[in-house]
Amino acid sequence: MTGPPPARPGPEEDSRDDADVIAQSLEEPELFSGLYDRHAPDIHRYAARRLGEGPADDITAETFLIAFRTRHRYDTAHRLARPWLYGIAANLIGRHRRSEVRALKALARTGHDSVAASWSDRADDRIAVQAPLAGALAALSSGDRHVLLLVAWADLGYQEVAEALRIPVGTVRSRLNRARRKVREALSADPAFASAEEELTPSWTK
Repeated sequence: MTGPPPARPGPEEDSRDDADVIAQSLEEPELFSGLYDRHAPDIHRYAARRLGEGPADDITAETFLIAFRTRHRYDTAHRLARPWLYGIAANLIGRHRRSEVRALKALARTGHDSVAASWSDRADDRIAVQAPLAGALAALSSGDRHVLLLVAWADLGYQEVAEALRIPVGTVRSRLNRARRKVREALSADPAFASAEEELTPSWTK
């Protein structure tokens, strides 16, 4: 791994970075909508892969509501707000831990589940790959699963995950290594292992 992905640029029509938008929204609240426009699609996509489309709508809305209400506490030294927003979303997703694990186990057991369509945004979604992967993810602790999926599905770098979850970078690395080892061990006997492991590879490492 070569490090965290580069910061994503904002919309062309707005050259202000996230920190500027948040700071200026304290005086002009309507400007906060720019932050929503930049990041809501990614937050929704991530939440949908974790919990399904229905909960993702609520998670996304509540993430930005909390962000708006607490924006006066945002540290503008962090110019990109993605870790902050994913941290809020992760906390909200954590409240659904039992539902997520239950859905993962159901998908692993039957190869079909109500949230299965949300597990991958690929057009050629393959349940044969998802089912063994679901079982491996269900067996992880909540903390390890958060770290693994923030790296793999949200494309956050180590430092960004540390900021999102408010844990040391060293803890991020140890949790990620442990999670990957456990997933690899769980999938090692499965013929779909190589494809399933690809689901857990962030784009910035390819």
